[in-house]
Amino acid sequence: MTMHLRPPPHLRIAAHAELISLVVMLTNVFTVHLKPVSSLMGPTHGCAYLFVVVGTWRLRRAPAAVKVLALVPGAGGLLALRLLARGDSARSQEEEAIPS
Repeated sequence: MTMHLRPPPHLRIAAHAELISLVVMLTNVFTVHLKPVSSLMGPTHGCAYLFVVVGTWRLRRAPAAVKVLALVPGAGGLLALRLLARGDSARSQEEEAIPS
């Protein structure tokens, strides 16, 4: 039996939104520091971060390393998704290498 750990598409969107909102927020802080941008990007980043963490922890067969990586603010969601994808490709290579 193969384990498919493909994350749902909305988890990928949230991981990208987490990183993009962090980059926009930090760029704003270190350049013009517009308050409307800060008030929009702060909650956006926070919601995306929480969505990634909760969504990753709800993946039942995800390894503990993936769940811990999701806790890293900013790039943790994308790193967790990358580790999940690597696990899928490693499993498929093992299945191809082992004759049945």
